[in-house]
Amino acid sequence: MDAMLLATSTAAAVQSVSSLPHQALDDLDYMCVKYARIWIPDPEVVWKSAELLKDYKPGDKVLHLRFEDGKDLEYKLDPKTKELPPLRNPDILVGENDLTALSYLHEPAVLHNLKVRFIDSKLIYTYCGIVLVAINPYEQLPIYGEDIINAYSGQNMGDMDPHIFAVAEEAYKQMARDERNQSIIVSGESGAGKTVSAKYAMRYFATVSGSASEANVEEKVLASNPIMESIGNAKTTRNDNSSRFGKYIEIGFDKRYRIIGANMRTYLLEKSRVVFQAEEERNYHIFYQLCASAALPEFKTLRLGNANYFHYTKQGGSPVIDGIDDAKEMMNTRRACTLLGIADSSQMGIFQILAAILHLGNVSFTSRDADSCTIPPKHEPLRIFCDLMGVEYEQMAHWLCHRKLATATETYIKPIPKLQATNARDALAKHIYANLFNWIVDHVNRALHSTMKQHSFIGVLDIYGFETFEINSFEQFCINYANEKLQQQFNMHVFKLEQEEYMREQIPWTLIDFYDNQPCINLIEAKLGVLDLLDEECKMPKGSDNSWAQKLYNTHLNKTALFEKPRLSNKAFIIQHFADKVEYQCEGFLEKNKDTVYEEQIQVLKSSKLKMLSELFLDVKAISPTSATPSGRTPLSRTAVKPTKSKMAQASKEHKKTVGHQFRNSLQLLMETLNATTPHYVRCIKPNDFKFPFMFDEKRTVQQLRACGVLETIRISAAGFPSRWTYQEFFSRYRVLMKQRDVLSDRKQTCKNVLEKLILDKDKYQFGKTKIFFRAGQVAYLEKIRSDKLRAACVRIQKTIRGWLMRKKYLRMRKAAITVQRYVRGYQARCLATFLRRTRAATIIQKFQRMYIIRKRYRRTRAATVVLQSYSRGYIARKLYRKMLREHKATVLQKHVRGWLARLHYHRALEAIVYLQCCYRRMMAKRELKKLKIEARSVEHYKKLNFGMENKIMQLQRKIDEQSKDSKSLLEKLTSLEAAYSSETEKLKSDVERLKTSEEEAKNATNRVLSLQEEITKLQKELHQTQSEKKSIKEKAEIYKRETDQLVQELKEQNTLLKKEKDDLNHRIQDQAKEMTDAMEKKLLEETKQLELDLNDERLRYQNLLNEFSRLEERYDDLKDEMKLMVNISKPGHKRTDSTHSSNESEYTYSSEITEAEEFPMRMEQEPSEKKAPLDMSLFLKLQKRVSELEQEKQSLQDELDRKEEQVLKAKAKEEERPQMRGAELEYESLKRQELESENKKLKNELNELRKALIEKSAPGVTAPGAPAYRVLLEQMTSVSEELEVRKEEVLILRSQLMSQKEAIPPKNTMTDSTILLEDVQKMKDKGEIAQAYIGLKETNRLLESQLQTQKRSHDNEMEALRGEIQSLKEENNRQQQLLAQNLQLPPEARIEASLQHEITRLTNENLDLMEQLEKQDKTVRKLKKQLKVFAKKIDELEVGQMENISPGQIIDEPIHPVNIPRKEKDFQGMLEYKKEDEPKLVKNLILDLKPRGVAVNLIPGLPAYILFMCVRHADYLNDDQKVRSLLTSTINGIKKILKKRGDDFETVSFWLSNTCRFLHCLKQYSGEEGFMKHNTTRQNEHCLTNFDLAEYRQVLSDLAIQIYQQLVRVLENILQPMIVSGMLEHETIQGVSGVKPTGLRKRTSSIADEGTYTLDSIIRQLNAFHSIMCQHGMDPELVKQVVKQMFYIIGAVTLNNLLLRKDMCSWSKGMQIRYNVSQLEEWLRDKNLMTSGAKETLEPLIQAAQLLQVKKKTDEDAEAICSMCNALTTAQIVKVLNLYTPVNEFEERVTVSFIRTIQMRMRDRKDTPQLLMDAKHIFPVTFPFNPSSLALETIQIPASLGLGFLTRV
Repeated sequence: MDAMLLATSTAAAVQSVSSLPHQALDDLDYMCVKYARIWIPDPEVVWKSAELLKDYKPGDKVLHLRFEDGKDLEYKLDPKTKELPPLRNPDILVGENDLTALSYLHEPAVLHNLKVRFIDSKLIYTYCGIVLVAINPYEQLPIYGEDIINAYSGQNMGDMDPHIFAVAEEAYKQMARDERNQSIIVSGESGAGKTVSAKYAMRYFATVSGSASEANVEEKVLASNPIMESIGNAKTTRNDNSSRFGKYIEIGFDKRYRIIGANMRTYLLEKSRVVFQAEEERNYHIFYQLCASAALPEFKTLRLGNANYFHYTKQGGSPVIDGIDDAKEMMNTRRACTLLGIADSSQMGIFQILAAILHLGNVSFTSRDADSCTIPPKHEPLRIFCDLMGVEYEQMAHWLCHRKLATATETYIKPIPKLQATNARDALAKHIYANLFNWIVDHVNRALHSTMKQHSFIGVLDIYGFETFEINSFEQFCINYANEKLQQQFNMHVFKLEQEEYMREQIPWTLIDFYDNQPCINLIEAKLGVLDLLDEECKMPKGSDNSWAQKLYNTHLNKTALFEKPRLSNKAFIIQHFADKVEYQCEGFLEKNKDTVYEEQIQVLKSSKLKMLSELFLDVKAISPTSATPSGRTPLSRTAVKPTKSKMAQASKEHKKTVGHQFRNSLQLLMETLNATTPHYVRCIKPNDFKFPFMFDEKRTVQQLRACGVLETIRISAAGFPSRWTYQEFFSRYRVLMKQRDVLSDRKQTCKNVLEKLILDKDKYQFGKTKIFFRAGQVAYLEKIRSDKLRAACVRIQKTIRGWLMRKKYLRMRKAAITVQRYVRGYQARCLATFLRRTRAATIIQKFQRMYIIRKRYRRTRAATVVLQSYSRGYIARKLYRKMLREHKATVLQKHVRGWLARLHYHRALEAIVYLQCCYRRMMAKRELKKLKIEARSVEHYKKLNFGMENKIMQLQRKIDEQSKDSKSLLEKLTSLEAAYSSETEKLKSDVERLKTSEEEAKNATNRVLSLQEEITKLQKELHQTQSEKKSIKEKAEIYKRETDQLVQELKEQNTLLKKEKDDLNHRIQDQAKEMTDAMEKKLLEETKQLELDLNDERLRYQNLLNEFSRLEERYDDLKDEMKLMVNISKPGHKRTDSTHSSNESEYTYSSEITEAEEFPMRMEQEPSEKKAPLDMSLFLKLQKRVSELEQEKQSLQDELDRKEEQVLKAKAKEEERPQMRGAELEYESLKRQELESENKKLKNELNELRKALIEKSAPGVTAPGAPAYRVLLEQMTSVSEELEVRKEEVLILRSQLMSQKEAIPPKNTMTDSTILLEDVQKMKDKGEIAQAYIGLKETNRLLESQLQTQKRSHDNEMEALRGEIQSLKEENNRQQQLLAQNLQLPPEARIEASLQHEITRLTNENLDLMEQLEKQDKTVRKLKKQLKVFAKKIDELEVGQMENISPGQIIDEPIHPVNIPRKEKDFQGMLEYKKEDEPKLVKNLILDLKPRGVAVNLIPGLPAYILFMCVRHADYLNDDQKVRSLLTSTINGIKKILKKRGDDFETVSFWLSNTCRFLHCLKQYSGEEGFMKHNTTRQNEHCLTNFDLAEYRQVLSDLAIQIYQQLVRVLENILQPMIVSGMLEHETIQGVSGVKPTGLRKRTSSIADEGTYTLDSIIRQLNAFHSIMCQHGMDPELVKQVVKQMFYIIGAVTLNNLLLRKDMCSWSKGMQIRYNVSQLEEWLRDKNLMTSGAKETLEPLIQAAQLLQVKKKTDEDAEAICSMCNALTTAQIVKVLNLYTPVNEFEERVTVSFIRTIQMRMRDRKDTPQLLMDAKHIFPVTFPFNPSSLALETIQIPASLGLGFLTRV
């Protein structure tokens, strides 16, 4: 058989290769050159790789090859076809995720790629176009966890490594996107893993989608698997859990795409397995589970035993499966039945029937003769069967051995022989099991059925694959028929997709001839086909398998090429299926097709007392598992019951349908369903028949690849353009083949130009709209060109580097020679230098001697020359001066003479001109005179003349005025000039005097210089004397020094010996101490780390529980809302709740603060008939505790009063002994107190009068709220109340002072104080004054405590200052002693100089200190002056404002009896008062309606928290327990409400996290606890809470802050999630580093940054946005660090998880990209000063993974380095990265399997989790370190924009 299979496989291999287009092979002749690698057929491994030793030339008949093991071979080509063997893909393409990415698409390439991925990389999934190929690893792999599901959720199919989850995600996404139903078709051989794949697909849908109802439909869908596996799966020789039926599960979804239900259809249950099992096989699992659980009490009645006892379970001889516990599986089955709603009684009924089937198998028959048989009397198995089935023993025993024969007239009872009775028994068992199977399927469908409307569905078809055995029967025929139909649908779908791709890219489309198996389908199902002839033969009375075989031969033999007859058999036939030829044995076909059982036996069972058994044999439609479906599909496993009467046969037409007919109909319905959906294909491959993990049998794999249609997909792809590149990917990959001038801005045109140069034949490629399409082998050709180019570049680099190394070596040798030469020449030079030095010394002596003589001569000559020059220059200068003086005087004379002559000439010319003008004017005047005389005679002339004279007079008058003005201005100018002249003269006089004085000073200076020169000469003489003395002292000092040096040397030697001994001892002590401290520190560190880990674990556990609690809380609220909605719907007349009431209701339940009492009035209004709500027990207990505390306080106060009274009684006896001085002081203070009380009474009376005046005003206009008088009175009233408050505070202060004075007085004087206090107490008449006194006492105590604390702090500060001064004095003393010791060793002169220097430095330092103090005091004075001015200004403004507020009209409208109330300014106490009814408005305005952006930009950070706390302070000040509780509860619920409403807005969540933390810090800071008060100022400590301990509410707020933090993390995770993979992995930050590899049919996301693509800059921008928002909101820096740490953890975890699931990302260049991206993130941390946040450490696994991609991975040293380097990665992650490591270029080397095993061996002792992926959903436990605010509460101003005008500052 193996030989036959081998021959078949080899022939098919040659056929599959030859089926490739001839053009694709012939065109690759140029690739068959020397060293090219090819594939040749091999009988053992199917295909074997070899290398060409010579170039192939057309016409060669032999190829010279060399195998990988070194053997040579001459391979003969086929002389007919002359086809070359298929070429091998470059190593760079081996191991691809998608088989269509291979350049050479053929069977050996596919087989080799699958083997490399399966064996080397341990990857079981591979894409082949639209098909997912899944190879069964026969080992449990950690790749199906929920973390893997989350990683694949939402991802594109091509973006991640192949996986069943990727197919499921694609189906789910297409269903949602295209609004079209989907199908996942899982097929393969038995044992290939079909059921597991279908199970994981359903698990994915259940996990990702969830259910729309509360019935946990997804759990029920998954729970149906154990039930169906137990009743429908069995162990076979090929598979331990083989599905012996086909099933199609439709998982229904609603409009929101959540699971709402499911429906299951089953196909062709293998009933024969119930009664017969082959060797090493088992019956259905449920029987063995029952036998394993026989000892259970509830199963005692079934009388079960070991599986080997029953005939139906022992035939295979293998009742146990290794590693499977049937008893445990039984528990899982029962649990699943319970989950699916099958009652316990029904379950026991099922187990009862199954046990009865086992006992029925043990029923034996005894032959009486050849035609009859009997059952032994009281046969135990039959009796148990009847008891369990509830039927009569005699009836069943009779009809097992007899049957009825019906004729036209009467009925006969005929005995049957033993063989026929045994067959009838087995038929009955099969029939019972089949009906039970259908009943269980029907109930499972009922449990999975949903009442909601189904919007869409995803069907998962888990069906048997193509099967061929040594003996093939009716079951194999039906299975292969179904696979023929599915293969036809698959071929059409693949062809359609290929055609759509070409049409979309506008590529010329030519029809491809692909295999159409319609003829084979016609042979089986057409008229007169195999099934038709089989049904016809079943209708014949004497039909047999032989007669049916003869009909087949007569009908199809030699007429249909697909039908053949075996040579040596007349009872078999052969059909040529799409996968292989299969020989079917005709024996048993008719019986299996008819599937008959005797009606008499069925009637006995129908009369059973067991209710469930009668249900199994109801009408067919009632027991059909598909009867619940709308289409009314018929089941496949149906038994035709033989009727006893022909009327019954006519009545029940359903029973006439044969199994083949039913199967054909159901298959037709299945195909219609699949054609109406979008199919997704999963082909499961069985790698070996021995179930060995990760063992690859090439022959078995090739058989299955041919059978499952993978090679057909490859063939269709190879016939067209299988390789496809986008233009950008092609440019990135083959940019190295382009020259700079070829690169254009248009990438598409660039690629076109380059391809035309590289590939001359234009038929080898086509240009689409977005992609370039290549024929088979063209990508390999381009890769070869690229690798040649890179190889040439590598050679050039190597050449250059080697030259550089040799040059470096040469330079090193040259340097060594030069060094030797240098030392030799140095010695020679030193000798020469000694000679030259001596010569130079002599020369220098000569030089200085000669220089002295020459200099002396030069100086004398120079002095004489200077004297001569001075005299000669003086003579020349005087001569030149006289000459210049004469020339100047001559010039002056010439100037005056020439001026006189010019003026004389001018006057003469002027006189002549004037004379001429006079003569001419006289002549003209005479003429005019004549005319005037004539005109003068008329009157009109005189008039005109007079008129002109008036005008002239006026003009002359104006001219006179102007001239007077000019004269005045000239006089002013003259006076100014005189003043300037006088000032100038004065200035000149002063300059002259100053010059005179400077001349005198110069004379004095010359005299002083002379005296100084004399002193210098004296000093020079003294210097000579001192130098001579110094020489003598030096000589003495040298002698003394030599002596002391000898002494010192001796002492040093002794000292060194002592030091050595001391150092040895010290070293020993230090080593011991170090060892002890190291051990202690190590132990302490370990304990600390352990404690920190435990603390973090506890904190994480608590926060997870808190998160779960909040989730359940939200769920509870949703359910409550739904219930309210349902109540409203059911009661149309129900009264609607007031909006104000609904806003006050708490949205969440809080056990510590919410009471039912608050909601009670509202409920009474709404539902008067309802009873009172139950009291909150926690609140009741708290109130009880509070009451007891108040009672204790009251009792303690009463005891204090009693004690004081006793002290007063004792003090009366000693009253005379009190000192007079103290009594006077106390008397004065009591008088002052009485005066204040009288003033208080007076103010009260004035207040009452004011109120009376307001009441007595009858005029409505006056007393109206808007009237001026009303406003004035109201202001006075408020001022009175404020004044009262001030007076009260003064009284309390006085009382506190009295208490302090009482404590300051000696004990003997305390009685008088107590007497006064008793008098005060006795004066208090009402309870209010007693309470006031009690408050005063408390405040006194607090005041005393604060004073004591301040004194203690000041005392501590003084002590510290004194200690510091003592220390500084000690240091100064030591320093002075050292200086003194040093000075004593110095000579006397040096000692004096040193002491003077020291004194000068000391005085200088003191002077500087004094200067600094003076500057500080000046600054303080200036600051205080500024503050004084500011305060004075404010006081003035306030006084002016108060004066302006009272207008005259208001003064007039005052009441008749105005009350003058003096008002004193009161400081703001940092409290806000509000009314109880304003609380909802406060929550609404401050929390619900507040916009975070406006608050963050315009106001101080944390303002809402401060406002809320000031409101809490006021409620605490009032001692109002209810108000505090109500406010805090409303605040918490309001924050929760706004976060529920806008919980997906990062800004809102961040804002309220910041304010919640600030509110929490305020409650701590002002709680009054010592640990929190030490950071406060004195003023802040005065603002502490006085009445309530809010520690419980602090815990509630802390829990709320944790919930908000977790919500914030979820929000930022949702924002960052889409960016991380694209920005950190896919985008090429460093362009051109990583080359793009071909990706096949499923294109991944482009690494080039498009508009919609996220980059690293996008991530950093988002991080900046997050950080700036948190900083604007004033979030605590420690909390910001924790948020940043969490963000970086999410980035690192998601990036690493995707890296571990993407083979294309595991390369050296990608490691460099990741390292660069991480460095950018670290740079961001440095810029934001967040390096100490721990965020960088969270990226450590990602950094180590990137380093792992880049390090060398060959030797043991490399393995050791990797193990030590990757301490943050688990062993599984390291091995996964090494398995996924994929070279992008040919020069990179793959990681060998031996190296990976070395790594595993070295890391086997490491204890880490086996989990592969990091938990990206993990949230670090958050802490809120106490961060007190330095902001004073009294300085906070409330802006009007918040709408909080109803709050009053107190």
